Amino acid sequence: MKALLVNIDSTIPNLALKKIERYHLDRGDEVIWDMPIMAELCEKIYVSCIFPKNRQRAISIHPRATVGGSGYDLHTKLPPEIEAVKPRINWGFTTRGCIRKCSFCFVPEMEGYIHAVGDIYDLWDGHSREIYLMDNNILALPDHFKKICGQIRQEGVRVDFNQGLDHRLLTEELWLELTSLKHLHEIRFAFDDLAYTNTVLRALDVMALHGLRNWQTRWYVYVGVKDTFDTVYERLNILQRYKQHAYLMRDEAVYSVPQYVALAQWCNTAGAFKMDLPRLLRDSQKMKHYAKYFPSEYRRTV
Repeated sequence: MKALLVNIDSTIPNLALKKIERYHLDRGDEVIWDMPIMAELCEKIYVSCIFPKNRQRAISIHPRATVGGSGYDLHTKLPPEIEAVKPRINWGFTTRGCIRKCSFCFVPEMEGYIHAVGDIYDLWDGHSREIYLMDNNILALPDHFKKICGQIRQEGVRVDFNQGLDHRLLTEELWLELTSLKHLHEIRFAFDDLAYTNTVLRALDVMALHGLRNWQTRWYVYVGVKDTFDTVYERLNILQRYKQHAYLMRDEAVYSVPQYVALAQWCNTAGAFKMDLPRLLRDSQKMKHYAKYFPSEYRRTV
């Protein structure tokens, strides 16, 4: 049997397609990747679509194709025999679901309440010195998180908690677990709303009390349609004051708003974010172009 796998839009390893690939290879089937032109020659066709904007493109691949992914339907599941496959590509999940219901996130609807689904031995190939964990809110299961940290320390691998960690669940004990590990990148959290200021400050103070270094963490700062320049700028100022990196996550609806583009130019570049913004707008030729997009009260400080 020939099986065609088409990854429409994911730029990271697609776990569902990797499970399908492993399933077919173990059965002795031939697997063909990302060649829709071969569809008529294949008995099985699988298409993964992550972003809703690509849904029609995914459907159009072939009428016999099995299409899935968050961009196609939140409730389509892999068959149990394929879901159970463990491809061990050093990338994947040890938990699924989340305890939160953020307005911009589909995880609770797609995966339900948080629950453990495995450990690092279900995704680690036993050789790589790096693993990527895609868990959406692993700190919501603190005992499981400590178990995972213990396995990572035991095997001496470097880890990337790729989706970030929930600062509201951080405790001294969990911070010490985190800092005992070898990380691939900075430890990531999120500051999604100015209303979280108190919990962000509490988390930063907990970390500072136990050895937080300058520029050690990175914080995703979500920008949505309800935000204003002030609600975004104030969050960035807090993070800069604590000397921690930020990354502006602009919703598609506001992605091209000039003020947010200007703020992204500042905070998404590590070197620039370490500088005072008014000074940067005055001295940087690149940033001078964006000064006009800042409200007048900020331009007056330049």
